[in-house]
Amino acid sequence: MTLIVQKYGGTSVNDPERIKIVADYIAHTKNRGNDVVVVVSAMGKQTDQLIRLAKDVSDVHPGREMDMLLTAGERISMSLLCMALSELNIKAASFTGSQAGIITDTFHTKASIVEIKPDRVVTALKDGFVPVIAGFQGVSVEKDITTLGRGGSDTTAVAIATALNADVCEIYTDVSGVFTADPRIVPNAKKLSSLDYDEMLEIAANGGKVLALRSVEFARRHDVPIHVRSSFTWEPGTWVKKEDKNMEEALVSAVTHDVSEAKITATKVPDKPGIAASLFRELADKAINVDMIVQNTSTDGNTDISFTVPRTDLETALKVTKEVLPQLGGTEVLADSEVAKVSIIGAGMKTQPGVTALTFETLAGCDINIEMISTSPIRISCLIRQDAVEQAVQALHSAFDLDK
Repeated sequence: MTLIVQKYGGTSVNDPERIKIVADYIAHTKNRGNDVVVVVSAMGKQTDQLIRLAKDVSDVHPGREMDMLLTAGERISMSLLCMALSELNIKAASFTGSQAGIITDTFHTKASIVEIKPDRVVTALKDGFVPVIAGFQGVSVEKDITTLGRGGSDTTAVAIATALNADVCEIYTDVSGVFTADPRIVPNAKKLSSLDYDEMLEIAANGGKVLALRSVEFARRHDVPIHVRSSFTWEPGTWVKKEDKNMEEALVSAVTHDVSEAKITATKVPDKPGIAASLFRELADKAINVDMIVQNTSTDGNTDISFTVPRTDLETALKVTKEVLPQLGGTEVLADSEVAKVSIIGAGMKTQPGVTALTFETLAGCDINIEMISTSPIRISCLIRQDAVEQAVQALHSAFDLDK
């Protein structure tokens, strides 16, 4: 018997009518002889509404209490979905993250899964139930409720699929798969039928919002096939799995963009060993993820260090950098939130020359200045002005023939 883990995002369970539609599809999957485990997000924008409530009552938001508050959203949707399944004569039982055995570390609002003990889920499956699990949450090793951060329901689904040795993890969202670019910016973007884990990791890490980065990391580590599909059309989507690439593979698979980062520059810091290490250690200790880094050529023994961080962490990152700067011997700290990152991604880049040249020529042809550059064997990322990002994505998509 096939075991399928299905995850439904907030838009898929946005209202009672959508919940009924999702229940109908789960029932259809179950009635075809499959075992089904479901992971759900909070309904629609409910998480955002809970965050606004917290801001309305206080300027102080302890992480533990925010986690207690935000996990309420998924508990509502999982219970309602079980009721809708019962209406269809499908036995279903809801489980919070802690009840499902999702054990995390103690870092509130951004917890990481350390272990899964799915005993109650396994028992429910054996008894013929469809377990419906609240995504985005778990319980820490110190017995506190925790949340996994944005996109945490994707991570929950892949982690559960791993623990249960599921045949596939289906991620249902409001798009029909992964595209060569954001269709809202490039209307003729094409849906990709399949991607290797490494390509999907780069897409997720560089602005592609279809899958959460940590869920893809989990899937690659444990070789869990993911099928990204729409809960609105039920058409085949994009498979993310281990692939044997051939010589005919596409040079570039996708162009992504990310407008959620900000740039910080620490000016005139001493150009000597240990300076960068001290700064980035302090940022790491605050759980701030640094993406792109550039250190300028030394002048009179001093240099500028620029780096990008998520805009949501900009305030904290600025505070940390300003606190560390006097110890480093720097002059000032500058912040810029009007930047964006555009990236080209493709496994074929590893063996084909000329990709970097064409990327830079294309942006230059649009009179777009590149402020920072970051690369991997299958990715080139450029930091540019935010107001130029749509033009950059469209030009690169065309330059690499992704619209053909």
